[in-house]
Amino acid sequence: MDDKAILHHYLRTRREGLLGKLDGVSEYDARRPLTPTGTNLLGLVKHVASVELGYFGEVFGRPSELELPWLADDAEPDADMWAAPGETREQIVELHHFSAAHTDATIEALALDAPGEVPWWPEERRHVTLHQILVHMCVETAHHLGHADILRELIDGNAGMRPGDPNLSDRTAEGWAAHRRRIEAAAKAAPTSGS
Repeated sequence: MDDKAILHHYLRTRREGLLGKLDGVSEYDARRPLTPTGTNLLGLVKHVASVELGYFGEVFGRPSELELPWLADDAEPDADMWAAPGETREQIVELHHFSAAHTDATIEALALDAPGEVPWWPEERRHVTLHQILVHMCVETAHHLGHADILRELIDGNAGMRPGDPNLSDRTAEGWAAHRRRIEAAAKAAPTSGS
């Protein structure tokens, strides 16, 4: 595999992982805010799909022509980070698939050194290459997949990339509870810093 194929593979894998965090959760659990800032599973999928359309569309002169009202200048702040009552899970998942296909077409059509311009970045760093944007979106998607991993664990205890994920210790629910108690006890017993 060449460098472009490797980066594209990582982006696709992280994208699929993010979408997979919606599998098996109720409509409410997909939408509900689980942090003080309102972070939620469906909002993360909507955000990443929206951002991909910009970075692999507008930046390289390949706009999708799909209008995203939550990104309009007069949109409510952070409207891309949650699903409004009129937006269905199916619509957001379809947006994710549309965005992925548009991104994949851009990546396949351009060389890694293809130039682009990110109009929402500061002037001194807005001139980019496909390589730079691929790395940027791999990091962005992995960042939000990490959020989704934690949210999903809070919802139903589902952790890791898939059932039987070899990156997780093989513990029972009781084993995880005991492990958590050990960590909690260590945190309480730790010396306070700065005193």
